[in-house]
Amino acid sequence: MNGLKTALLLGSLSGLLVVGGNMLSPGGNGMAIGLMMALGMNFFSYFFSEKMALKSSGAIRVSETENPQIYRRLEPMTRQLCQRMGLPMPKLWVIPEQAPNAFATGRNPKNSSVAVTAGLLELMNQEELEGVVAHELAHIKNRDILISSIAATVGAALTYMAHMAMFFGGRHDDDDAPNPMVALLMLILAPVAAGIIQMAISRTREYAADETAARAIGSGSGLASALGRLEGWSKRIPMHSNEAMSHMYIVKPLTGQSLAKLFSTHPATQERIARLRALQIG
Repeated sequence: MNGLKTALLLGSLSGLLVVGGNMLSPGGNGMAIGLMMALGMNFFSYFFSEKMALKSSGAIRVSETENPQIYRRLEPMTRQLCQRMGLPMPKLWVIPEQAPNAFATGRNPKNSSVAVTAGLLELMNQEELEGVVAHELAHIKNRDILISSIAATVGAALTYMAHMAMFFGGRHDDDDAPNPMVALLMLILAPVAAGIIQMAISRTREYAADETAARAIGSGSGLASALGRLEGWSKRIPMHSNEAMSHMYIVKPLTGQSLAKLFSTHPATQERIARLRALQIG
């Protein structure tokens, strides 16, 4: 199913780029430019969306030499969880953000990363941290990460295209009046990007990842406790995060940007906690 969603997402991106190119430069040239952009973006999205997500978040690779304290706390726990869940070890990253949060990215389990914020490491106890890391590994196990990473790239690309249209295609050749077609493109692209992401990212994936994580650990209490604290702190500390990436985090970050509300891809945290509390693990 995720493979089909990926194909549909890339196909939607291609169509929007071709249409957008034609709007900016009517005729064959605009469509050709849009098509070339689409082909390039499809290739980039598949192979480099992981790097883009990590770079966009400002993540720093965790290593024993560069950040030994974080490494000693995070690496053994992650390795043990990977053994339980039958996963290869992902690359570990820390995001220099005080808002507690985490996400997983990559195109498959062999090429995957888990990133946590500095605030998460400071605020979570070991049981809660284990629950969060297990949740992100569950996304890798359930193969959610490719569609999530590509969705973030699509959202960012369409928003960037809208800004490019505003600055470079916004005026007629014969006067200084704004081009109404470009203004319309600017108005619709961000909601279209949000709509595509909402269609591609099912909220049920969070429930599935929560359950997979709880069963791997043997209890849902640590993750439930972590979700409660994450929900509270996310409302107090805004994240410096692109709204196109908000669906990737374990809880939706408060970015302080008005467009963030369009990317409502998370179920209610209290419902997630209730399901974890009620989960029967034999």
